[in-house]
Amino acid sequence: MAERGRTPGRAQGIAETWPPGGRVHAGGFAAGSGLWPRVFDKLREWVRAEAGAGRLLPWVPVAFGTGIAFYFAADREPVLSVAVITATTLGIAAFLLRRSKFFAAAVMVASVAAGFATATFRTAHLGHEVLARSAYSVSLSGFVEARDIRERTDRFVLRVTQIDGPRLQTRLERVRLSVRKGMAPDVGSFVEMKARLQPPLSPLRPGSYDFSRDLFFQGIGASGFVTGSIKAHEPPVAGGLSLRYAAFMQDLRDAIDARIRTTLDGDKRAIATALLTGRRDAITTPVNDAMFISGLGHVLSISGYHMAVVAGVVFFAVRALLALVPVLTVAFPIKTFFFGPLASFAVT
Repeated sequence: MAERGRTPGRAQGIAETWPPGGRVHAGGFAAGSGLWPRVFDKLREWVRAEAGAGRLLPWVPVAFGTGIAFYFAADREPVLSVAVITATTLGIAAFLLRRSKFFAAAVMVASVAAGFATATFRTAHLGHEVLARSAYSVSLSGFVEARDIRERTDRFVLRVTQIDGPRLQTRLERVRLSVRKGMAPDVGSFVEMKARLQPPLSPLRPGSYDFSRDLFFQGIGASGFVTGSIKAHEPPVAGGLSLRYAAFMQDLRDAIDARIRTTLDGDKRAIATALLTGRRDAITTPVNDAMFISGLGHVLSISGYHMAVVAGVVFFAVRALLALVPVLTVAFPIKTFFFGPLASFAVT
């Protein structure tokens, strides 16, 4: 009810029920019973908008990635033939339903199945033996495929051609070994050594980072450290095109690092080397701690290749947007005027 009146010395006021013209329903959920139909109608409207011509295509990679996530969440290894047949059948069904209103849903389901089948096939294709228990005094020989120079030690990946050790039954294809700083052999060389091998590190707690999974998909079956000297020999067989490419890229990375070291000095040189070549061994402890405290430590962990790709994409996108403004394109050289100071700031 509303009451209107005047009180001497007081302003006029109005009292009404809320909401106006209605009444409050009893109960928490009952009070919002009229809200849910509006919410569902709004969601239905959004779905119709997303289901327009060509708008569902960006969701296909999302569905594909969801299928990969389902693979890693599985309790046991799926059967490859069943996964491939299922994905193929669903793909054919989606093609046959291309004129139907169920086409979008069929494509999404087929994409999920395709992602699941792709992850299963990838695992089966990369299948290799993994060391189950620690092995000592293992004799190894093979080609050096990669080298990683770190702050305290160096690491390299060895493609094994021959392996022998006491009670060693596992035939490993690749191992990752640590050596003293400055002792890592060149990429592409054929070496022999003795090492202590350990199984890939499992997650330290449930749900934490799984190092063994990453090493498996890199084809690495064990990790360890060299216990003796590393001897270089003439390879008994050719290393292949992939090994020559890895050696070429490593030589190019070393040449860029040498150029930076002759041009810059101090922490500027160390940070530039870390961003371009991925080598973080020259960064001093105070600078390294300051980067992590400020939240910029992840920048040093990103390889130079990814930094270059991101910088190139940003440069192209910003320059293309500025080129759309006629005043800027006519009056200013966009590349030097806008990006020159930014590049100088990034270097210094």
